[in-house]
Amino acid sequence: MDLNKEIDEARQGEATVIQPEGDPNGKKLYVESYGCAMNFSDSEVVASILSKEGYSTTRDVEEADVVLINTCSIRENAEQRVRRRLTNFKNRKKHQPELVVGILGCMAERLKKNLLEEEKLVDLVAGPDSYRDLPNLIEEVGSGQKAVNVLLSRDETYADISPIKLDQSGIVSFVSITRGCDNMCSFCVVPFTRGRERSRDPETIHKECKDLFDRGYREVTLLGQNVDSYRWNMTSKGEIKDIDKPTTNFAQLMELIAGISPELRIRFSTSHPKDMTDEVLKVIAKHENVCNYIHLPVQSGNTEVLKRMNRGYSREWYLDRIAAIRRIIPGCAISTDLITGFCDETDEEHQDTISLMKEVKWDFAYMYKYSERPKTLAERRFDDNVPEDKKGKRLTEIIDLQQIHSLEANQRYLGTTVKVLVEGPSKRSQDDFSGRNDENVKTVFPKGDSKKGDYVLVEVTECTAATLIGKLIKIL
Repeated sequence: MDLNKEIDEARQGEATVIQPEGDPNGKKLYVESYGCAMNFSDSEVVASILSKEGYSTTRDVEEADVVLINTCSIRENAEQRVRRRLTNFKNRKKHQPELVVGILGCMAERLKKNLLEEEKLVDLVAGPDSYRDLPNLIEEVGSGQKAVNVLLSRDETYADISPIKLDQSGIVSFVSITRGCDNMCSFCVVPFTRGRERSRDPETIHKECKDLFDRGYREVTLLGQNVDSYRWNMTSKGEIKDIDKPTTNFAQLMELIAGISPELRIRFSTSHPKDMTDEVLKVIAKHENVCNYIHLPVQSGNTEVLKRMNRGYSREWYLDRIAAIRRIIPGCAISTDLITGFCDETDEEHQDTISLMKEVKWDFAYMYKYSERPKTLAERRFDDNVPEDKKGKRLTEIIDLQQIHSLEANQRYLGTTVKVLVEGPSKRSQDDFSGRNDENVKTVFPKGDSKKGDYVLVEVTECTAATLIGKLIKIL
């Protein structure tokens, strides 16, 4: 799964208090999200569905009547964090038996029986396509039953639901454009937990993005497991489903959203190398408000490993896409995902990843040791036979190299002025603001007279491998 791992760690209880139209002292919902950006987006859909049942969301877990944990199955350590959290809630239920604890998302889909019956950690389980059923599931729990719905759908996109925004900034937001995945990468469990790929009606995407802009949001990230395969009213082969309706591909969708306002920044995640077209790149180059940043996961620098991963492209194909990005969008920042120690990976194949890193020099990378996941193609076809200590050494090697490349990438901004969208206070000082430049680099600077939601010009005076540091020049 390649989806926007910049929020990989759990953001526990990150929910604003939303007062429903009904009794402000009524039922309280606490939502905790783990994993990818899609999970955080889904949590907002859940909050919207339950708000219609009289629930307000709360950031204080102690006052919650219903606790829902939205989960990730992409790596084992994510599941272990969730299990520890659920064990805490199980202990709390000894003193608050009326508390309803439920698990949502990919882990729910994969471990429903274990969590409900064997470990008895939760009262309800809801898969990614069954959130509309949550009011019924909660009612079942209230009658003394364990409730479960993990049925996958071929058409559910929640397109008609206006998500309740749970972020604290009110400036940046995620908007889902597809659900599910058809790629079947051998290491990934997503096709089995989120089902087949479906694209959302572009009109509903446009409506949600415009509504966000009208409410003061200044950046949206269009989300999908593979945004480049977005297609509305088209089959995967490009055939028109309904000749009386227009078709829309991803490049056309971005054109549509970019047209809302030049003050609305557009980002997207995640692209797939086998599907990214020059048409998409030309749209990015054409619109100033479509950010010059592309997350393009490669996973490995060796073609044979890519075949075992079932990625659908070669090292040469990937390099062709990198060349196209740099030709069509000069200065575009590029990040990637890398997995070390995949099944049967030899020292020579690992060195191909090192050589690719030196050739491409990504601005940033998300790097992991391979973690075998149940039900994946890799589990069935290959042995997880690279020793853990070797995986660790290879991971350390690529992390150390990427640190050098990330620092070099950020040093090119020294002495330049960058445009930054102010997202809020810096974590280290309330006297400083932070935001990101067009190329997605975090930038920290003294507040001055700027405020959240402003676009500002910042002169970069220092940098680390992860952050630009500068001084406020102008509020735009």
